[in-house]
Amino acid sequence: MATREIISTGNELAAIAAVDAGCLFFGGYPLTPSSEVMHEISDLLPKIGGVAIQMEDEIGGICAVIGAAMAGQRSLTATSGPGMSLKAENLGLAQMAEVPLVCINVMRGGPSTGLPTRVSQGDILQSKNPSHGDYKSITLCAGSLAECYTETVRAFNLADRFMQPVIVLLDETIGHMHGKADIPTAEDVKAGIVPRKRFDGAPEDYFPYECEHDQPAVLNPMFEGYRYHFTGLHHDRKGFPTEEIETCRKLIQRLEDKVELHKDELESYEEFMMDDADIMIIAYGSVSLAAKESIRHLRKEGIKAGLFRPITIWPSPAEKIKEHTDKIEKVLVVELNIGQYHSEIQRAAARLDIAGLFKVNGRPISPYEIVNKVKEL
Repeated sequence: MATREIISTGNELAAIAAVDAGCLFFGGYPLTPSSEVMHEISDLLPKIGGVAIQMEDEIGGICAVIGAAMAGQRSLTATSGPGMSLKAENLGLAQMAEVPLVCINVMRGGPSTGLPTRVSQGDILQSKNPSHGDYKSITLCAGSLAECYTETVRAFNLADRFMQPVIVLLDETIGHMHGKADIPTAEDVKAGIVPRKRFDGAPEDYFPYECEHDQPAVLNPMFEGYRYHFTGLHHDRKGFPTEEIETCRKLIQRLEDKVELHKDELESYEEFMMDDADIMIIAYGSVSLAAKESIRHLRKEGIKAGLFRPITIWPSPAEKIKEHTDKIEKVLVVELNIGQYHSEIQRAAARLDIAGLFKVNGRPISPYEIVNKVKEL
């Protein structure tokens, strides 16, 4: 695949990626440290016939995006932790109605207003279940400037494939980091766009929610002659509310299975110097950059450390994690929260002796801190 060099920030690269991936609508509200996503895409979309709207708040932003997505447009919103909290109810609506959209969350310190200008990875568990109820969330996490672009592109394709919201996690450090990124050409990205499925039969034969047990709904764009009901209630094959026992059971099970039974299409991770590692460091996002630097220092001192970095955070690459942790005795999870992904590693590894290095004061974790923690092990 051909590449190009861009000098930019992570937030701006995410906006550029959305446009290259076919996004034609942005609805949102400025919120530190995600605001540059909106600033950039507000300049880009009008030039290609798209629309960017600053709504009155984060709730209005996600509602507008759902509406645009129902009309058939690839649509984006961007925010940070407090905005994700406000969007939660309507993210649940999009899960139930199976509306594809992408939500970029540039993480900052929390809870509540927290540390607006400081780095955190405190939204990991929130991204697993941003709204109440049973469903399977899809969450990706960028670990470099280039991935701020490539994971946003992938998110749009996954949203249309699985017909649901896809969350892309950045954090303040990587969102505001400025540097060179080697990214695919816009032409290659456009050639790789995976459009959502459509029903092409007679309107009277169209039942959008009548599909296989492990497949998403087929929602034709509104205003094109295919009528169906749109609701957050449990619904039948036409979308109308129902309390019929078996219909309700099958619906919720399908929301789970359409993701759970196709995890092979979602799984993505990086292994750095893991071939001969005696110590396994698990980190994601900007923290993985510090982890790589620490591994280089440790290797020079004869300590064989390696990095496993999940890129798809949810569903987690649990089988691959267990494969490594079954062979490696010493495992260290490093993250900018109080252990939110650490608990998932313990579950996946079926071990309770997983070490952790956590920080929650808004400051990044340095390679020096990771080196010292590994030496303690």
